[in-house]
Amino acid sequence: MYPTEPPFQRIQFYLTAHYDCSYLPGERARSQVATPTHLIDHQAYSALIRAGFRRSGQFTYRPHCENCRACVPVRVDVARFVPNRSQRRCLKRNARLDARFLPLDFRDEHYDLYRRYLASRHAGGGMDRDGPDQYIQFLLSSNVDSVMVEFRDGDTLVMIAVVDQIDDGLSAVYTFFDPDRGHDSLGVYGVLWQIELAKRLELPYLYLGYWIAASRKMAYKTQYAPLEGLIDGRWQPLASA
Repeated sequence: MYPTEPPFQRIQFYLTAHYDCSYLPGERARSQVATPTHLIDHQAYSALIRAGFRRSGQFTYRPHCENCRACVPVRVDVARFVPNRSQRRCLKRNARLDARFLPLDFRDEHYDLYRRYLASRHAGGGMDRDGPDQYIQFLLSSNVDSVMVEFRDGDTLVMIAVVDQIDDGLSAVYTFFDPDRGHDSLGVYGVLWQIELAKRLELPYLYLGYWIAASRKMAYKTQYAPLEGLIDGRWQPLASA
């Protein structure tokens, strides 16, 4: 499934070398990357997201594995989403947090939180060794409509979310939070907050990246029903696919 309208005639797609899959042990993965980055403006990026691509820094990519279709792009139908009892408790528990929109600038306080989060949640995965340059390339480099959202409890920084806006929704790029506040379910709150932001902006979808049925890391995404998946080139309710 490739976008065909202008300016996509000038965008090229190439395949990366094979690498170890981050989600399925023992599997090898490959990605398809859209290039050149300077041609991927708001219109092009919106169409690429709808075609199942994601963004990491200035790279727009999607999985392209020869013998595996486990990665399913998913999005929340914002208008139909109703939080369940647990999610309502999470919203109430974190209602005291103040959210502030910021540009994608480097701040020591943000980077320190990022390092603490990776050390707790992704130890040994490679990202926990990211230095400032890798952090900047991953989260602070963007050619599209991106914003950083800072969440504070009083004066205390507790969470950061990087979010992109596209024609028909928001794309949740990455969220990291204080690993010592597990009782607050900040990861859940981050998704719920972005769903509410999409509602306020009258945007129909929140794109959550990829869901993999066999990956426990991805299981949380099914809690935000109704969820749609891009399967066989068509967005459809995930439960019926």
